[in-house]
Amino acid sequence: FLHLSHLYHPLTYHLSPLSIPLDYLQTVNPRRYPSNPLVQQLWEALYGCSPSPSLSPSSPLMPPCSGKETLLEQHSAYMNTSSPRVAYNVYKAVYAIAHSLHNLLHCQAGAGPFHNRSCADSTNVHPWQLQHYLQEVAFYISGEEVNFDLKGDSIPYYDIINWQRGSGGNMEFINVGLFDGAKDSGKELVIQEEKIVWAGHQSKLVVSVCSASCAPGSRKAVRRGEPLCCFDCVPCDSGKISNQTDSIDCTECPEDYWSNADGTLCIPKVVEFLSHDAMGIALTVIAVVGACLTVFVLVVFLQHRTTPIVRVNNSELSFFILLSLTLCFLCALMFIGEPTSWSCMLRHTAFSITFSLCISCILGKTLVVLAAFTAARPGNNIMKWLGPKQQRVIIFSCTLVQVLICAAWLMAAPPYPSRNTQDQLSKIILECSVGSQLAFWCVLGYIGLLACLCFILAFLARKLPGNFNEAKFITFSMLIFCAVWISFIPAYVSSPGKYTVAVEIFAILASSFGLLFCLFAPKCYIILLKPEKNTKQHIMGNKK
Repeated sequence: FLHLSHLYHPLTYHLSPLSIPLDYLQTVNPRRYPSNPLVQQLWEALYGCSPSPSLSPSSPLMPPCSGKETLLEQHSAYMNTSSPRVAYNVYKAVYAIAHSLHNLLHCQAGAGPFHNRSCADSTNVHPWQLQHYLQEVAFYISGEEVNFDLKGDSIPYYDIINWQRGSGGNMEFINVGLFDGAKDSGKELVIQEEKIVWAGHQSKLVVSVCSASCAPGSRKAVRRGEPLCCFDCVPCDSGKISNQTDSIDCTECPEDYWSNADGTLCIPKVVEFLSHDAMGIALTVIAVVGACLTVFVLVVFLQHRTTPIVRVNNSELSFFILLSLTLCFLCALMFIGEPTSWSCMLRHTAFSITFSLCISCILGKTLVVLAAFTAARPGNNIMKWLGPKQQRVIIFSCTLVQVLICAAWLMAAPPYPSRNTQDQLSKIILECSVGSQLAFWCVLGYIGLLACLCFILAFLARKLPGNFNEAKFITFSMLIFCAVWISFIPAYVSSPGKYTVAVEIFAILASSFGLLFCLFAPKCYIILLKPEKNTKQHIMGNKK
């Protein structure tokens, strides 16, 4: 190395980073450099022996070297002198020291970097003083900038080396790229992929994995007892997604979102309610047809209200039943469409009150029929207690009870629209929550009580004499009514989503059609098709 006195003017010297001669490396041995610890460590690594056991306290168990060990060709890593990287680093280090000493020795008195702006003593330079200048040094060598940061690190510059086997079978180190920290962000790394030779002399990257990568929409499941690179790709469960390759776990979608078919994206859940789709339109048409048919029967009865078959069956109660049946058909329309606060309250109360009115009228008709035949017995004047006023009181009282139940229901816990996300996790079901379950089942129970009472009374009067005994038709109509609503309960509880509402509408329409046909179809048949039977003699059983 250069003597410090020669570094007064370091820029006048030019140290060339030449490659170290191979002949010189072959002459290196512990006998020539007995006090060099690097040679000691090199011999220990290459031959597993200690040239001077007394100088190698770190490896006391190594046997002593024979002294005849020489560097051979198989020590290619050490003998390779094709790359001057190490020598070039030494070259830059000497220049960095030279520039630092140059700046130190040319310090102007009173403008120094140390205490009281003093300079270092050129005859007694301390290491910390030289280090100060070393951290601030900056110079160029062959177009490359050399400087250091506060931590003493220089700008990183790395060659990317690819080990390749040459044509003669020897190992070659090919430069295929570099990393230059002095370049702009994103441009530091440069790789020449066409120069890279992979294992097996292949120009393309060899894929050496146990399992292929898991695509988005699935997650990795490690196989028990196998390496981590061996795994199965398991599709994400419904409601969870993974949008990256080789995801370890799937992410659950938010409450109002659901996974798409591929399991890669959370999409808004489908909002479902009984709208005016195919099913809604079909139920609407059936309800409107039922209401129109009921109005038609009402018109027929009005036109033939003076005929015996209409008068003998209490025309006023028949008109009340037809009007209430029309309302029953029309109230089914309120169950179709998006639930709102008003529609939820109106649909349940209107349904319960109209059906209570209808069954109350049928109950009054049943009592009149039963009383009419009982009054034919001598000394029985029960009909005076079932006149038109009493019939209206019975209808009003029975309906009032249902009105009071509905009023208490609306005041305590009325029905309200709700978003059901539990029954079907992939959908948001808009439905009307009944509010008070007790009130809901009390409403249905009261309608069932009236229907059962009608059925029992009509059943008792089914064998009473008469050519046109209406008790038979009331019995059959109540039997159908009760069968529909008894089957409605399990179907209502088990139906999912909008089909719950559809089941309720079907029960309303089925029971309404059952009452309409059972009570009025026989009368309309005689009025329209068999007018010869619409006589008092035929109805009383006297055909003469």
